[in-house]
Formats: sequence, structure tokens, C-alpha cells
Amino acid sequence: MRNRSEVGVADDEISDLADVFSVLGDPGRLRLLYALRDGEVSVGALSTLTGQSDSAVSHALQLLRAHRIVRVRREGRRAYYRLDDPHVQMLLEVARSHAEHSELQHPERSAPPGEAAAPEPGGTAEGPGPAPAASASPTSEEVAS
Repeated sequence: MRNRSEVGVADDEISDLADVFSVLGDPGRLRLLYALRDGEVSVGALSTLTGQSDSAVSHALQLLRAHRIVRVRREGRRAYYRLDDPHVQMLLEVARSHAEHSELQHPERSAPPGEAAAPEPGGTAEGPGPAPAASASPTSEEVAS
């Protein structure tokens, strides 16, 4: 029996979902998946289409294949890849639709190169923290007067 978390989804299902999003979260792998939307493409053509080296494409495809996101068909020494099933296409479409209609904010991208975006004192990367609470006790200047 699988352990159910407080949110009503089994912990191992949550881990599997996180793995899918992690694999899909790399820009290079996403470029490959978008190049595969219309059907089979060879490794060399994928390299040309995405501007990545053959080695980088092969490595990414190996990972995507291990997660059953792409499928390979071999013809002699050539390998042709395609999306494994319609669910992958659907995930890409939903994610793109979300990104197009949502105003995405990337606080980590607003920092100068090489520096992480630092939160304001007392705040977070999303904005300043709450205003300081007014002091209920008199200040030393109020007492002296």
C-alpha cells in the first residue's frame, strides 16, 4: 500500500510528478521536445534545429528516453526520435499556454550577472516585508520632554 500524503496524493506519485517536471524543466530538452512535435527527427537534424552539439543532444535524448518521454527507432546506424505519446504533446501545449497568458516574473533574472537577486531587508524576493510595527512604549526623546 502506498503512503498517502496530507494532500491526497501518494508520496511516490508526488515524487514521480516532480521527476517529470524536473526533466521537462531544462531549456535544451524543451527545445528538443518542441522540435519533435511534428514527428520523427534524427539526432543530427535535432542538433542543427536546436543549435546544440550532437553530444548534448544524445545525452538529453538518453535522459528523455529513460523517462519514457521520447521513443527511438533505429534504421541501420541512424536513430530517429519522436515523442513517446500524446500526453507529452499535451504537457507542452498546456505549459506554453500557461506561459503565454500569465505574466511570469523571474526575480532571479533581474539581478546583475553573477549575483543572485537579494530580497529587500525584512522582505522576500517577491517584495518588501511588512511595515515595522509602531512601538507602544515611548521613545527616550518622548520621556525626556
